Amino acid sequence: MEVINVYSRYYAGECLRHERLYHGVMVNLEYGYEPGYSTYSVHVVFFPHEDEEDYAITYDCDAYSILLEGKGRRTRKKEPALLEEMRKTADMLADHLEGTIFWERPLREARLG
Repeated sequence: MEVINVYSRYYAGECLRHERLYHGVMVNLEYGYEPGYSTYSVHVVFFPHEDEEDYAITYDCDAYSILLEGKGRRTRKKEPALLEEMRKTADMLADHLEGTIFWERPLREARLG
């Protein structure tokens, strides 16, 4: 399955996992597709972010959830609503990991794809 990041942004966050404190979180809205079938999912990844230059993603503290799946292709008309739902879902995933996303403290500009 091919994957496109519809939205990706780094935020300050906090999560204690594997006896390590993570200070950053990457939040993605991803579109995955294969012929005749597509999915939209939210992916949350906490990472160490020990200093301003540290954006090393470890993928040992992550979770994802599918928002929409079915037959068809990418539809940009649905994406604004999915972006709104993404935030609620990302908070739920962060809670599952016992972490917090600080939405008011982005670390970088959003990337749209």
